[in-house]
Amino acid sequence: MSVAVSTDPDRIGFDPARLARIDEHFGRYVDDGRLAGWQIVVTRRGEIAHSSTYGLRDREAGVPVEPDTLWRIYSMTKPITSVAAMMLWEEGRLELNDPVSRWLPEFADVRVYDRGSVLKPFTVPAVEPIRVWHLLTHTAGLTYGFAQVSVVDGLYRAAGFDLGVPAGADLAEATRGMARLPLLFQPGTSWNYGVSTDVLGRLVEVVSGQSLDAFFAERIFRPLGMTDTRWWVDEPDAKRLAALYVPHPATGQAVRADALGRYALSAPDCLSGGGGLVSTAADYHRFTQFLLRGGELDGVRLLGPRTVRFMTRNHLPGNRDLGLFSPEGFAETILDGVGFGLGFAVVLDPVPSRVPSSVGEYYWGGLASTAFWVDPVEEVTALLFTQLMPSSTHPLRPQLRQLVYSALVD
Repeated sequence: MSVAVSTDPDRIGFDPARLARIDEHFGRYVDDGRLAGWQIVVTRRGEIAHSSTYGLRDREAGVPVEPDTLWRIYSMTKPITSVAAMMLWEEGRLELNDPVSRWLPEFADVRVYDRGSVLKPFTVPAVEPIRVWHLLTHTAGLTYGFAQVSVVDGLYRAAGFDLGVPAGADLAEATRGMARLPLLFQPGTSWNYGVSTDVLGRLVEVVSGQSLDAFFAERIFRPLGMTDTRWWVDEPDAKRLAALYVPHPATGQAVRADALGRYALSAPDCLSGGGGLVSTAADYHRFTQFLLRGGELDGVRLLGPRTVRFMTRNHLPGNRDLGLFSPEGFAETILDGVGFGLGFAVVLDPVPSRVPSSVGEYYWGGLASTAFWVDPVEEVTALLFTQLMPSSTHPLRPQLRQLVYSALVD
């Protein structure tokens, strides 16, 4: 499947010379060793205005980034899981206000961290059940162990929930283990990035009666033609998988991280709805076009347009932004001027971030510095793929935004 440029950029409001700045700018990251390679796709009104690759998908092997390179998309899995849940919602099989314990009884009597240390935490009962909308908006009180900010993060790590789940645990077992850990706050009272979408994936399994991989394949990937998106890469396609890198602490140069990167080469025990997929630019391009078109692509409709609009509104109580509704912690976004919908960050005001965008733009990213956004006002989508952890290493995402929006001239 191609992601080649399909139109004259001038015809859809882009200045080609300004678009060329994208490759010049991001090429410097490769030339000075901070990234091994990357792939970028920019579209408007459903037409590809800019598509480029640069550098190496595996620097040590000397093989280039190619259009069909496979990338670990990590948390860009979350919007797909959110779409799955909302497909079940459209069928009337769940409601957003339903307690999650209706299907996952392990969440019936959750407790909330109150005070104390990792060795001696004190908890109190939750006064509000975790509801489906809490999972979709990251307001459930769940967290990530690798964030290393709170006592609760430490409890997660002690229980084996760091960058993954305890060894050998499948999604059902992992979810039961998450339910035994205290919440960071009372459900619905704050925002914190965490394992909520993994729990949501388990909810999809129980409500649908299918495993998450089967649901994704049957209900999303095949209908949308996402033929290259999968949970792991088997031997015939292993050569297409980009290597994973981290910055050297002294030099900032990208160095291989094979200990973590190799997990993409074998079937996982736990199907992580929060971070488990590998995909291509062509496949994720189709997913963003499905969103931009209001839940339909090439005559196949998975969601109604009003559902997509509802998902991409700010669902934080009081229409607050993340800066006001979130404790300090890890996130794949800046906080000020940004709300959160049902699976996506949503731009409320671009000014606090000092980066151009449209009110109502929605987006997310992944731990290895991948990113996407959909701008329904300008009818623009953008995709960035590389493989450098963590995503906060370089300001790749805001830089791509400023380059793309400054190239719009109509």
